[in-house]
Amino acid sequence: MHPEQGSPFDVIIIGAGFAGLYGVHQAAKAGLSVLGLEAGADVGGTWFWNRYPGARCDVESVDYSYSFDEELQQSWTWTERFAAQPEILAYINHVAERFDLKRHYRFGQRVVAAHFDDDAAHWTLRTDTGAEFRSQFVVFATGCLSAPVKPNLPGIESFAGEEYFTAQWPAQGVSFEGKRVGVIGTGSSGIQVSPIIARAARSLTVFQRSANFSVPVPNRPWTEAEQAQIRATYRERREKSYYAGAATPHASLTTKALELSPQERVSAMEDRWNGGGVLFNKVFPDQNSDLAANELVREFAVAKIRAKIDDQSVADDLIPNDHPIGTKRICTDSGYYEMYNRDNVSLVNLRREPIEEVTATGIRTADRFIELDTLVYATGFDAMTGALLRIDLHGARDARLSDTWADGPITYLGFGIPGFPNMFSINSVGTPSVMANMVLHSEQQLDWVLALVQHCRANGIRKAEARADAAVKWTDHLLEVAEGTLFVRANSWYMGANIEGKKRIFMPYIGGFGNYRRYCDEERDNGYPNFELSR
Repeated sequence: MHPEQGSPFDVIIIGAGFAGLYGVHQAAKAGLSVLGLEAGADVGGTWFWNRYPGARCDVESVDYSYSFDEELQQSWTWTERFAAQPEILAYINHVAERFDLKRHYRFGQRVVAAHFDDDAAHWTLRTDTGAEFRSQFVVFATGCLSAPVKPNLPGIESFAGEEYFTAQWPAQGVSFEGKRVGVIGTGSSGIQVSPIIARAARSLTVFQRSANFSVPVPNRPWTEAEQAQIRATYRERREKSYYAGAATPHASLTTKALELSPQERVSAMEDRWNGGGVLFNKVFPDQNSDLAANELVREFAVAKIRAKIDDQSVADDLIPNDHPIGTKRICTDSGYYEMYNRDNVSLVNLRREPIEEVTATGIRTADRFIELDTLVYATGFDAMTGALLRIDLHGARDARLSDTWADGPITYLGFGIPGFPNMFSINSVGTPSVMANMVLHSEQQLDWVLALVQHCRANGIRKAEARADAAVKWTDHLLEVAEGTLFVRANSWYMGANIEGKKRIFMPYIGGFGNYRRYCDEERDNGYPNFELSR
């Protein structure tokens, strides 16, 4: 149902990624008038924008998919163990078409302002086209890694060559054949795209500010026998994931690292290394809380990395020495470290050799000038809070989100922000977010939010606002749980450390998806006691 532009919708959902599409589907199914707004030209969310070569998910494809429809689950066939961007985007489009979701969306509409009217108890949203839309409830499914950051380098605007962001890659693709290419950034996207560029470019120079640990992704096609087994046991696999720590069927060992023999430890680490990617961050139950256990895992990874690189002075630069392993998200790669054995690839350690300026024809560091035809910015995001804070958000009593979060973000269960009634944020600060399987996480959160919306409408409730004391208590709990881990020792984007001037605070809930879900269940089952529900 679509009311006229002048009449409020029941709910507006911003974003057309996994979360937004699911929310629109469930809202429409519940009989709510729903509108989806999306900045991009089509569905896909992060997989619409991040089209760079090598983009791949680090969660197994069969888990990184919707669980809400058994027929969808049984009919879609994933070709690879870890799906690449084109296949994920094809899946999202398939879902959108299967459930006729695009008809609910207005594409090419980036929300730039959202203001709450206290008297009318509804939101007015304005987009970059000047269009305005109103709704009683608004859901921001805007993504936690969706606000790209361009580095603030002297002279950066003067570069006359080609420039590309991994986070906003041209749909038509890019040719690097015979070109001198510079990649700035060695997070997930930089590590994934660089080996592919290296195979085509005349030369590749990687500019690294912070080294990251990366584990090879042992990707391969699913066999027919595996696909049959997955289909036969999908329900069991999902049941195992619904209250699991990371919303996948994979868990760490139950025995602590130092309680195992050296041989048992090595065998466990070898198994998880071969399993691939972020699974290596879940070898032992204490590796992210006990430094001695973490060091065992770190030494194993360092030996693996050194074995891949011919020049050990290059290996010295590529191996992190400033954080426990896993406290920055472990990357996944296909030949990243081996790439540095190529004659056309070089590494610039910016901590030793900082960039002094970008010119029309290249980059001048403290030691040399590097001529470049193309610059690729793999410089990451203003994570978790950036997408919301880039919107002019005014809540009740003229509360401004930029003021409310001036000393760090505060939420109740991640959904609710005091001072912002009828507004909910998905996969945001205070939720497991990037620490869990985002697709299952999105389903859980949207189900919860829409249950509250329906509760309000059924009971004549005009406003639902998270209580300030509950938000303080939840945020204190979030930080207390984080302080019990090694994650707070790293200058990571989990902490906002990649953004100059951003408050250092651990933003995801790291107590596990299952525990988080139980808190949400309790709040719902008790009638939302930590929300002010006003008639």
